[in-house]
Amino acid sequence: MKLISWNVNGLRACLGKGFSEIFASFDADFVCLQETKLQEGILDLRFDGYRSFWNYADKKGYSGTAIYCREEPLSVLYGIGVDEHDHEGRTVTIELPEFYLVCVYVPNSQDGLRRLGYRMEWDDAFRNFLTSLRDGRDGHAAKPVAVCGDFNVAHQEIDLKNPAANRRNAGFSDEERMKFTELLNAGFTDTFRLLHPDLVKYSWWSYRSNARASDTGWRIDYFLTSEGLKDKIAGAEILGDILGSDHCPVELSLSF
Repeated sequence: MKLISWNVNGLRACLGKGFSEIFASFDADFVCLQETKLQEGILDLRFDGYRSFWNYADKKGYSGTAIYCREEPLSVLYGIGVDEHDHEGRTVTIELPEFYLVCVYVPNSQDGLRRLGYRMEWDDAFRNFLTSLRDGRDGHAAKPVAVCGDFNVAHQEIDLKNPAANRRNAGFSDEERMKFTELLNAGFTDTFRLLHPDLVKYSWWSYRSNARASDTGWRIDYFLTSEGLKDKIAGAEILGDILGSDHCPVELSLSF
């Protein structure tokens, strides 16, 4: 089973950079998108053999997530069930027979960490949502969870090019890194780091200063799995050669 996650940084813009051809080349069972920046009805993008499920932000041209899947899900959830966090289109969850698949675009703490307080609240609420799926709380059937997307945090120093210079910047603050650690400690595995503990590879590069050409990047896009899927992890890759966005896709293979 092949799963892809990609922050496309505006799907309409990415379409002009070969998105449809790239999508076909994935030949994936699931393709999860973040930062689609669409409103409902603006774009009807279909691919043969796939169903798609979209969550849109209230704010025009902002955020947004989607999942394309070959399999008909048992159920679909939009948001995390907390009203203050469910107006920015940040999550889509599909329930499958074996597990839940969650696509997420985590809020950015922004310049000067001006949205860090909200980000901390979001991280706690999102962690609670994931564990409620896994543990069968709040009316959910208990199942393993795979969660993917742009988490807007580089967890360890190995995950960005210049850790010292970015210590108090959004995406590498102590607070954001701590919350990511709390999520892992709640029973989730960083699949790429599990299989590649010492590999330096990035998934996002700033458009400024020719960062991608010099590989001055950050690893902020992840596939995490709960303990019930850990023995199913067959591969985890970062597809850095694929262009079209300031992020590249990341991939997870599960053996069922």
